[in-house]
Amino acid sequence: MPLTNGDVAITNAQLAAGPKPLSHTSAVDFLEKEYKHEDGLNVHTLLNSKAHGGLTYNDFLVLPGYIGFPASDVALDTPVTKRISLKTPLLSSPMDTVTEHSMAIHMALLGGLGVIHHNCSAEEQAEMVRTVKRFENGFILDPVVLSPHTTVGEAKELKEKWGFGGFPVTENGTLRSKLIGMITTRDIQFHPTPTDPVTSVMSTDLVTAPSGTTLAEANAVLSKSKKGKLPIVDSDYNLISLLSRSDLMKNLHYPLASKLPHSKQLICAAAIGTRPEDKERLQKLTDAGLDVVVLDSSQGNSIFQIEMIKYVKEKYPGLDVIGGNVVTVAQAANLIAAGVDGLRIGMGSGSACITQEVMAVGRPQAASVFSVSTFAARFGVPCIADGGIQNVGHIVKGLALGASTVMMGGLLAGTSESPGAYFLSHEGKLVKAYRGMGSIDAMEDKKAGSSAKGALQSDAGKARYFSEGDRLLVAQGVSGSVLDRGSVTKFVPYLLAGLQHSLQDIGMKSLTALREGVRDGTVRFELRTVSAQAEGNVHGLHSFDKKLYS
Repeated sequence: MPLTNGDVAITNAQLAAGPKPLSHTSAVDFLEKEYKHEDGLNVHTLLNSKAHGGLTYNDFLVLPGYIGFPASDVALDTPVTKRISLKTPLLSSPMDTVTEHSMAIHMALLGGLGVIHHNCSAEEQAEMVRTVKRFENGFILDPVVLSPHTTVGEAKELKEKWGFGGFPVTENGTLRSKLIGMITTRDIQFHPTPTDPVTSVMSTDLVTAPSGTTLAEANAVLSKSKKGKLPIVDSDYNLISLLSRSDLMKNLHYPLASKLPHSKQLICAAAIGTRPEDKERLQKLTDAGLDVVVLDSSQGNSIFQIEMIKYVKEKYPGLDVIGGNVVTVAQAANLIAAGVDGLRIGMGSGSACITQEVMAVGRPQAASVFSVSTFAARFGVPCIADGGIQNVGHIVKGLALGASTVMMGGLLAGTSESPGAYFLSHEGKLVKAYRGMGSIDAMEDKKAGSSAKGALQSDAGKARYFSEGDRLLVAQGVSGSVLDRGSVTKFVPYLLAGLQHSLQDIGMKSLTALREGVRDGTVRFELRTVSAQAEGNVHGLHSFDKKLYS
């Protein structure tokens, strides 16, 4: 029986006048053979500054592709320098309200990288690097070793200093001396007499492994034992190295951790300036085990940075150097020619930065990232999209435009691993202080002084903005506060899960495939009008709760 209120054949309601509709089975063939107009724009048309002006991340969208795989299959491996790659493309910024040792440790554990700021003395920064490098090890080749004459009180002080309480005791108190016992926290925690030697409380019933044992074999021995440490000894029972159970547990809990393949230590990066005294700072940092140095400047195309790059590459050939910041191809070319292993892209796009407003210099971030990363890729130099990241979508867009990693400041400043304490805002919300390194507060911070002569006149804030010696400081940043975001151990996994789901929507199984798809025009884009941006955000609700993850 025909449906008179819904039968197309009776009502003559058609989509359009014209030829008979094609068979639905031919839709894909028709698209490939006869439909010549692709949706959206390719990246070159999108970022044509002459046609559209300079674009930011909010000015466009990536068009969806075909989903043929689960989001968990998306690979996020990516290079951060010519020689070092990471399992995840996230970096924390070298700002004094964002990255010290705690942030650097946790970013590395989660597969990214934290860049320790230099708005402090060289000694303090070196100690932070040392803390990161000692946090996780394979074979510990330079363990803290006690002598028989060390007292219980001294052992407790060492525990407070280093954050762990398991120490080997040897005859001479040095590595490659005969092992006679082990001290643990349990041995000394409640011992009433601090002047007693550690030999009176140390454990002598030890489980050891012979020199030449592989890391996998040593981990197997340690996992079967009930000991916290596994000493590695030679044929004469001299201590060669040490393995820690806590490191074994870290391997289980943090499989993506950014580690060096030979030592299994966390990769550590730190920032320095381009002044002559920064060469002394760099020496202290390399002595502490630094892996990557970031030359920190708001405008990287300077004779000071070029000379520093050449100096570092000549004196420390095993140290990777990231230069910047740059936003043009001309800037990038000079630093690439000097020998950088990576570039930071961004000028004035950070949430606490006012360089573009005050100096009238800079460039919209999307235009900067595409232009510089496309050029740098010809020379095998990875790029970091630094600034302007407010959400997962911005991370995706920065990576799609050619950056290999993204650097975040304000997005991570509210986490518990960033420096500083929480406090209540006037509205009763839990917040943390956050400031740009070009703010007056950062440039006048007395703690930035080092032991070097004239340090108070040349802290990191002033040096980054070429303001040393200025009688009147001109701010290029602001001070403020950011809302509590909890721990990075929950927030970063949320960012990574969002990134994987986004690449799934685009139809790309890896960051490499994403970049290739953008280059060959497979990945398409669309410009957003102001009304389109409003439509793409929450609208039309009386009230709402924007909970990002659970």
